Order: sequence, then C-alpha cells, then structure tokens
Amino acid sequence: MQTASPFENAPETALEWHRAGTGAALATVVQTWGSAPRRTGSQLAVSGDGRIEGSVSGGCVEGAVVAEALDALQDGNHRLLEYGVSDADAFAVGLACGGTIKVLVEPVGSALPVGLLQRLVEARANRAPVAYEVNLTTGARRLARGEYPDRMRLDRSGVEEDGETFVAVHNPPLRLVCVGAVHITQALVPMARIAGYDPVIIDPRAAFASPERFPGETLMDDWPDEAVEKLGLDTRTAVVLLTHDPKLDDPALQAALRADVFYIGALGSKKTHAARTARMQEAGFTEGQISRIHGPIGLDIGAAGPAEIAVSILAEMTAVLRGKQP
Repeated sequence: MQTASPFENAPETALEWHRAGTGAALATVVQTWGSAPRRTGSQLAVSGDGRIEGSVSGGCVEGAVVAEALDALQDGNHRLLEYGVSDADAFAVGLACGGTIKVLVEPVGSALPVGLLQRLVEARANRAPVAYEVNLTTGARRLARGEYPDRMRLDRSGVEEDGETFVAVHNPPLRLVCVGAVHITQALVPMARIAGYDPVIIDPRAAFASPERFPGETLMDDWPDEAVEKLGLDTRTAVVLLTHDPKLDDPALQAALRADVFYIGALGSKKTHAARTARMQEAGFTEGQISRIHGPIGLDIGAAGPAEIAVSILAEMTAVLRGKQP
C-alpha cells in the first residue's frame, strides 16, 4: 500500500520494536524554517539496538537524532531538539538551500504511553482520521477525534498559536476508486500512485479489467455498487466514474453521494451531465448532494487524449483535496 503520509509506518514499527523488548522511540518533525528536507510531521522510529525506520531530514541529522533517541530510552524523558541544516547538506538531498528543524523525541513506554500508541496504530489501521496532540512543555498527550478540522482537511501537522501544542495529523492514505477500466484509467492510475493514492479499479467487464491492461493493480470485477460497499467510502477517498455507461456509473455514483468522499468526478459532456443530474434527482438526491459531482470531470485545460484528461482529473482532485474549489 502506498501512502503520501509523512508518518509512513513509523508508529507501527515503534510499537512492534517496543513489544519485541528492544525498546523504541519516535522522533517527529514539529516545526521547520527555510527549505527543510522533510515536512512537518515526518517521523523516524529508532529501536534500542539502533535500527531506524523513516526519516526526519533525509539523512542530514539522522545520526544526531538517533543518538538523542537512545539517550531518551535510558532516561525515559521526551526532548525537543533543534537543528540547522546547512546549504551543502540540503543540496545533497535535492534542495537548493538549507533550513532549521525542531524534532520531538518520545521514548515509547515512558514519555509516550504504550496504550496511547496502540490506539493511534489501531485508528490508522481502521482508516480513522485522528490527531495526536502533545504539549511540548509539559508532555501531556492525547488523541483528538473530530477536532482540528482545518488541519485534518489540509493534512497539515504543526504547532498551534500558543507555541506549545503540537498537533500531528494522522489521516488515512488517500484512495482513488476508478469505476471503469478504460484508457483514461490506464493513464490516471500510475499518475495517482505518484501523487500518493492507493488506486482500486472496478469493472465487471473482464475484457476491460484484466491484469494485462493493469499489471500489479487492484482489480474488482463486482458490480460497482457492491464493490464500493466492500471497500467502504470515507473522507480520504476520491471516486471517478469513467465508463460513460449509466448502468455501471450510476450505482457507484449513488453510493458516493451517500458517503462523505472528498471528490466525485464523472466523465461526459455537459449534455451527458445534465441527464445524469436528472437521474440523480429522480433517485431522490438533493441539489446540494448533486452539486458535489464534478462533471464534466477534470479541470478545463483543453485536454485531448487519455493522458491529458488524466492530468486534468488529478489536478481537480488535488484542488478539491486542498480546499481550492475549482
């Protein structure tokens, strides 16, 4: 599974190492200035025997952080570290200039309670959006659900205005559900993977949804409404309808309209979309629900051909995800 999250699998790895008896600490980037190599919220898990998983700087200061993490495992206290990344080190990891980062190191089992980490890992496994809140001065920690809506929507970890409260956003990986294994889908899926999505392709037509046309991808040959019910739809899911056939698109469209997916896009002309709108009205959906459908799908960039249409779709998905309604 691919994910755009800066946390990657650091929380899960830290919990595993702690349970195995080697000890573990989590290091998290809490603030950055300048061209810091890794974004706020990036994490590094450090085991008591010196193994690491993840990154807080792309290699610039990892050695120093590991040493501090091993010390933290000995004394049981969290610590807030600050590092300057030189221009030369930044250039080595692909940046034009350096910057400054603050890193919070938390030993598991003392500063970071095992039960709290366990609940965080469970939330991530269940695709439940959750924020991890820690007071950088006192070390008070908790999981927050349904709070920090702006941070959750923008997937943006950071320090609050009080200068003490750090909020780490743990959103589920982005997921793209493509209904219709068509030429546009063949172009869109690899682009979406690069952007951090986990794609799923739904098409009951075996000739379309074949491993030869989509090597290595997740294919579902169920009827679309049955497939999305199996998958489950949530706020980190985008649904694109690309078959141009109401018999296939509409069942999935209705399921998406009933769910809280962040993006719904449907292929077709303005005339086709008008007919689609009428069908949804007849099915009992409100004007507000129907207005969530982006149709014709994609930003109007004059796209011609499957690849350019895929670019326009991914661009529109990104705009909606980041709160820039096209």
